[in-house]
Amino acid sequence: MSKFIDLIRESHFLGGRTLKTGISVFVTALICGFFNLPVVFAVITAIVTIEHTAADSIKKAAIRFPASAIGALLATAFYAVFGKSALTFALAAMLTIAICHKLKLDDGILVATITATAMIPDFQDQHIVSFLTRLGTTSIGIVVSTIVNFFLLPPNYTSRIFQSINDLYGHSAQLLERIVTAEKGASQEKTRHINRSYRQLTAHLEKTFQLSQYQREEWKYHKHTNEQMRAFQFSQRKLGALQQIVFHLGNLQYVQANLSEFKPHERKLIEKVTNSYTEILKDPAHHMSEEHFTAVEKLDDLFWKWKENHVEQENHFRQHLPPQTILIYELLSLHDVLEEIAELCHSNQRIINRCYIE
Repeated sequence: MSKFIDLIRESHFLGGRTLKTGISVFVTALICGFFNLPVVFAVITAIVTIEHTAADSIKKAAIRFPASAIGALLATAFYAVFGKSALTFALAAMLTIAICHKLKLDDGILVATITATAMIPDFQDQHIVSFLTRLGTTSIGIVVSTIVNFFLLPPNYTSRIFQSINDLYGHSAQLLERIVTAEKGASQEKTRHINRSYRQLTAHLEKTFQLSQYQREEWKYHKHTNEQMRAFQFSQRKLGALQQIVFHLGNLQYVQANLSEFKPHERKLIEKVTNSYTEILKDPAHHMSEEHFTAVEKLDDLFWKWKENHVEQENHFRQHLPPQTILIYELLSLHDVLEEIAELCHSNQRIINRCYIE
């Protein structure tokens, strides 16, 4: 059985969570069939209670059981008063949601509401027996899905995290090139495209941080090697640096400066530095050449030149930095972040070769 599961998982046709859902439903149905209990309630519960991590399953199972008990109790009470009417369904659903929310059982609201409404059509004459039966079958679904989620196919998000980091750095490189070379105000469509790409980048970054949180929670309950932990910590530092890069990209997209406003040799230098940045971002090892450092030094000189020539006006009143100076400043700030990443990668070359390049 385990070899069959591994074969399906390796084929990438079904994900781990999908497999665990199917196994939970199968085991739940077997148990209910063995004890001659209604299968539907237990199966529905098993489907909706599979979580991303074992930690979430354990935490939410402790919430879903009392929430389900509240839903079943309310359904029993309203059925006894109003019978199998539309009012019974409505009151059971509304009060289940309201009470669970009031008691801070929000993670159990869905299961509790399903339990309350689904048991109304099949009530038996003995209301207490119906209540205990439905609560029991719901509990079976919760327990089985929690056990399956904990022991079977423990999720490992590290490979997805590493791949996401590669994709994020590549996306950042493309976005940087588009922002710097775009003519501000020339095309609303281009501006919307850049803004959309930036939102996609930030959303992808948030999702990767969420996967990282899932992995941390998972390792609280399952063993991991020191090498796995070092690789994970390295990925988190790369993510932290990427967050700084995204911050600077966000600033750059609102700088109202065009390359055409610079002198030809200045524009050529900015384009050269930008192209160098994109290559560094795309490289998993983020290697920096001596030529790159030379170009950045020239850009630094250009920043101070622009600052001296354009910030202080003839009347000697200090004014805000012009957009062209801000553009150069943000590019220099990006270099500082990239240099930190390059140093980080230099000291973790073995992890890079294993997790990001191979």
